[in-house]
Amino acid sequence: MNSADTYNSTNPLIKDSVLGSKFFNPQYLFDQGYDILSYVLTAKTLEIFYTIVSIFAVFFIAIIVYTTIRMFEIRKKEHEHLHHEIAEYAHNQALKEKEIQFSGVFKNERWKKVLDYLFSINENDWKLAIIEADLMLFDLLIKLGFKGETMGDKLKEVDRDSFRSLNSAWEVHNIRNKIAHEGSSFEISLHEAKRVIALYEQIFQEFGYI
Repeated sequence: MNSADTYNSTNPLIKDSVLGSKFFNPQYLFDQGYDILSYVLTAKTLEIFYTIVSIFAVFFIAIIVYTTIRMFEIRKKEHEHLHHEIAEYAHNQALKEKEIQFSGVFKNERWKKVLDYLFSINENDWKLAIIEADLMLFDLLIKLGFKGETMGDKLKEVDRDSFRSLNSAWEVHNIRNKIAHEGSSFEISLHEAKRVIALYEQIFQEFGYI
């Protein structure tokens, strides 16, 4: 007699009914479940299970590490962008204040135009500042009476004793020529543009041109 028969032997009505089936016998179900688990959970099966779980664990750990690194990178870029925006804003404000300070001070209004280009945040405008300043230098040499069709021709006629900034004039004019000949391929920083314009300013102030 099996466990199902023992379980139902006290009540014949239950034994012959659906409720008396062995599939409703807890002891039978427990024994069957144990047998199935014993069959499934062999050493090899457990090894495969552990391997799969380990792979998933490594996969999710890699995702967590990658996500964490990306979050730090994004935050770093956001901070760098914010600092850049703040620095650029401060720079633009300083240039505007300087432009207001210089407005209307100079004898030659063309020099105001040079400074307007220089105070821009656009590199092409810095180049235009140098080109415009060089045109002013050309006109100055004409007013001083130096002969020649080109800037180079006029500078060759200059007497160093009467033109103390002659070396500076040659330097800035050569930079202007690089801008004209190389075009967009010629790169110049704001610091260098300011230095060049400062040399033009030195030349113009020597002769009271601005």
